[in-house]
Amino acid sequence: MRTARTPASAAHGGRALYELYRAASRAAAPAALLWRRLRGLEHPSRWPERLGRPSVARPRPGSPLVWFHAVSLGEGMAALPVVRHCARLHPGLPILLTTTTLSSFEVMKDLLPDGVIYQFAPLDCPDAIESFIGYWKPNLILLMESELWPNLILSAAEKGIAVVLLNARMSLKSFNRWSLPLGLQLVSLMLSKLSLVIPLSTIQAVRFQLLHAPPQIIHFAGDLKYAVGDIAAGEKEVAAIEDLQQQFSNRPIWMAASIHKGEDEIILRVHDELTRAYPTLLLILVPRHPEDSKNVSQTLKKQKVNFVLRSTREVVSSNTSIYVVDTLGELRMLYRVTPIAVIGGSFLPGLAGHNISEAAAVGCAVMTGPSVGHFYHMLVEMWQINPLAVKQVKGEYELLEALKQLLGDSRALEACQRAAKDAFSFMSDGVVNRVWNLVHPFTIGSQTDTCDSFSSS
Repeated sequence: MRTARTPASAAHGGRALYELYRAASRAAAPAALLWRRLRGLEHPSRWPERLGRPSVARPRPGSPLVWFHAVSLGEGMAALPVVRHCARLHPGLPILLTTTTLSSFEVMKDLLPDGVIYQFAPLDCPDAIESFIGYWKPNLILLMESELWPNLILSAAEKGIAVVLLNARMSLKSFNRWSLPLGLQLVSLMLSKLSLVIPLSTIQAVRFQLLHAPPQIIHFAGDLKYAVGDIAAGEKEVAAIEDLQQQFSNRPIWMAASIHKGEDEIILRVHDELTRAYPTLLLILVPRHPEDSKNVSQTLKKQKVNFVLRSTREVVSSNTSIYVVDTLGELRMLYRVTPIAVIGGSFLPGLAGHNISEAAAVGCAVMTGPSVGHFYHMLVEMWQINPLAVKQVKGEYELLEALKQLLGDSRALEACQRAAKDAFSFMSDGVVNRVWNLVHPFTIGSQTDTCDSFSSS
């Protein structure tokens, strides 16, 4: 008869697996970095940061430092409200933000509060992690969403550094992979080293518990993605909004945001059909990846559709049918110039949706397709407040019919816009404060005098 593994034997197995991972990551890191550089995925001059080599001086040597890490732009934007909150409460506290992608760097570097340091995150190999932590000496590491990296977490734990997982989530695919016997031993070891897990939904909390996260470290605060929409428009954004509003000159508008390859075909067919009823209708089309704009442009040229690329700064005329946004970091601004926002990453099988709260925050009537992944919890929460807050359609035909209704009925459009904004306001209220109240005890620990000195500096 098989006997159950004891916690001690499971921990021993997890440690053995970690040692294997540690050796493999050390061996693979140079080739992995070279491969990424050759593909243009790394910054041409700042790539050494990925090896833990700093490009700026560490402020206030010997003082506490808080390190926020987010893999890409979406996670970075979710972290930004907490970064700003921390900087506002403790203006002298050194804060470091890292991400891994070039797209996140291009956008985040201009949104960070003064004094917050940006670096590219180190690869999860022992040498890079040891170099990075040894230089920056954080006393708290805040990982966003699903950033579970064995070398980072275990190295921090060995040094007594608190590690927190914010907006914690795990896809079903990742959960099933970690649930396999070998995966479970390693992830259990990692989760046992965390000081706090703040899941974005009950389902996510259950998944972390099933992977042996200690129940006492799991606490709820809300989804930080709701707080992203609270970020006020800066002077540049306000000027861009006014410029576009003047160009669009009160034409009927709808927007398709974060559209993946393959979804653009659906969006273009729907728009073509809509223009039969609304000849002056303008579509703002925002591909998820700017490089996909080339394919969209080629398609539109073949179809002889009048379009403008945002990167060219060409003025939108009365004959322009589609405004293709091939630039980065302007999604929040664009939501402010459209009454209707269709959120992509949701119209093809295998996709997992994108954040709908940014569009809801500024009062867009929000629509999404059937494949929304872990964002489904956000839909449910907003539906509970008002069923009109988000419209989920099953596919192309339902999308066309829903758009016809909103474009043809101003009262229905206004009701959806109002419902989306009200639902966002309700869900976002206090989420950053709740997160910070959970995180704050780990920020500077019990060093009240140090905290007071930061606040008064």
